[in-house]
Amino acid sequence: MIESLEKMLAKGVDNPLLRFGLGKGYLDQGDAEKAAEHLRRCVEQDPKYSAAWKLLGKALEAQGDLAAAREAWTQGLEAAQVHGDKQAEKEMSVFLKRLGKRGGSPA
Repeated sequence: MIESLEKMLAKGVDNPLLRFGLGKGYLDQGDAEKAAEHLRRCVEQDPKYSAAWKLLGKALEAQGDLAAAREAWTQGLEAAQVHGDKQAEKEMSVFLKRLGKRGGSPA
């Protein structure tokens, strides 16, 4: 799946859905760095994409960048609240609470 999405990107196709697919694919394969790269582009293109914010936070957390993960989830929480995405809102709230318990207290 990643190979075909990368080919589309190489041909000049670039949109939030494609970037989300690449980010999710790389995250599923354990490549958090590449996942974060694509998910950042996704939320740059569509800041309201709450599912992308959620995965971006996971990718950043996997890299050990807890401050950036907190920021991603905070922004994603705002996007989810604005658009009534209750499931994403609930998940990111849990992630933020868990992060606080790990010592990643809010700035």
